[in-house]
Amino acid sequence: MMRSLDIAGTGMQAQQTNVEVIANNIANMTTTGFKRRRAEFQDLIYQDIRRVGTMSSDSGTLVPAGAQVGLGVRTAGIYRINAQGTLEQTSNSLDLAIEGPGYFQVTLPSGEYAYTRDGTFSLSDTGQIVTADGYPVSPGITVPNNAQTVTIDQTGQVQVTVSGQTQSTVVGQLQMATFQNENGLAAMGQNLFTETQSSGNAITGTGQSVGFGDIRQGYVEESNVNVVTEITDLITAQRAYEMNSKVITASDEMLQTLTGLK
Repeated sequence: MMRSLDIAGTGMQAQQTNVEVIANNIANMTTTGFKRRRAEFQDLIYQDIRRVGTMSSDSGTLVPAGAQVGLGVRTAGIYRINAQGTLEQTSNSLDLAIEGPGYFQVTLPSGEYAYTRDGTFSLSDTGQIVTADGYPVSPGITVPNNAQTVTIDQTGQVQVTVSGQTQSTVVGQLQMATFQNENGLAAMGQNLFTETQSSGNAITGTGQSVGFGDIRQGYVEESNVNVVTEITDLITAQRAYEMNSKVITASDEMLQTLTGLK
């Protein structure tokens, strides 16, 4: 069988993956805190028809270039582009955005930690600050039921004013996390990530400290997806897919010619 059939097949599979990544980016273009992904590819192993550097004569002359045929392409990785998204003002006191590096830390029902850039928080029935799925931020912060205002400064310190008092009261401090390798975080859906061996252990701290961004109250971070870039990439991937399909068609016609010889 002609190698070109397999080679073009790997090309079609690669571009299918590329289109799936682009489709996910476009689908999440309005998802709070979403970071666009980019598929990266590697060429496969090569088959030596004539090995480079081998002797071509008894006098010691060497083959200068050789002849290698590549066997296709494979997906090497799908990377997150962790560029800052635009901050959108909401004026909701429990909407928070991180301007700069860092993630909010969330406690899952299992007791493990997850990390998110989505700061659309609310209050639970007990007054705890929680995510849209009811997971409490870590460390847990409870707002009194008689609180009139909630103020969160750029370091993440949470203060409330209650009826009958003129001075605000500190009820907690939001903690942030950073990682040596953000792309090593495992996405689990729901705008949450978990640490892995590749990401390294979480480095915790507070807003405005060295290596951490600022916390902005009354804002959320928009997705960093650029629809023009995604559409351009989609067209490129579609054309590459079509070209690989044409290679398969041409190879099939060549085989039919070969089998038709008498």
